[in-house]
Formats: sequence, C-alpha cells, structure tokens
Amino acid sequence: MLVSFRAVLEAGGPSFMPTQIIVVPDAAWQALGGKATKRVVATLNGHAERLGLLPQEGGGRYLLLRKGLCQRLGVAIGQEIDLTLAPDPNPDYVDLPNELAEALAAWPEAEATFLAHSGAMARKVADAKRPDTRARYAVELAERLARGGHPFRAGSN
Repeated sequence: MLVSFRAVLEAGGPSFMPTQIIVVPDAAWQALGGKATKRVVATLNGHAERLGLLPQEGGGRYLLLRKGLCQRLGVAIGQEIDLTLAPDPNPDYVDLPNELAEALAAWPEAEATFLAHSGAMARKVADAKRPDTRARYAVELAERLARGGHPFRAGSN
C-alpha cells in the first residue's frame, strides 16, 4: 500500500525536543493500517527514509524529521514536501551502529541476549547524536546484557 500527499513542514514534536514534523492526513495513516502501523518508509522529495509514524495528542499521526534530514532535503519550516508513505516491511530492523557492534564483539554473552530482543536497543544507540554518546550507550548496554541485566535499567537483573 502506497499513500502520496503534499504537506507543510511544521515546527513541533515533543516539548523536550523541539524539531520539525509533518502531520500525516487521517485518510493517509488510516490507509496504511491505522494504529497498527508504527513505522513507515517515507519518500520525501524523492529521498527514502525509514521513520516512525508517531501519535499526536488528541489523535492523528505525524512524522518527526530531524534537523540533519531537513538539511539533506533542503527544506525548512513552512515549505511544502511531496511524500509517499508505505508501511515499513521490517519495522523492528535497525542498522547496527558501529559502536554497538564493537561493544557486543567484546562481550559475546551480551550479543546472545541482544539478538533475542527487538531493535529497540540498537535504536537507542543509533539515535544518539554524538559519537561519544553512542559509544557510551553501547558499552553500558553491552555490560548490562553481559551481566544478565535489563537492557534499559542500570543495576537491575
């Protein structure tokens, strides 16, 4: 299922992280599977990107576009964007960040546990903006997993 529309890039997003968003028309996100669809492959001005289809307060859905993506697309708040959306065929897949691959290689016990979980752990590392933050998250995650701890709670088993 493909859905195409034109939308304006708006300021928005969570209050703790002001960013740029595209509000997805109700008919579009409903056609993609409604609330069951969490991630999409979005083609924005001809550039394909995997994005979360995020819920808005009061209903509706939006796409959060990071500053770097907007710069690559050459768009700013207030400009229109041509979009085509399709449900992500592999919504839990995340490219393994190099920092996390290295940390898991150092702890084979952690790698086995990591492979049994969803891509949420890799996404936490991959979404960090700075390389030193990604490296720190990767090492912390690998240590917790190697010790049998919870992937997101320090000190828990």
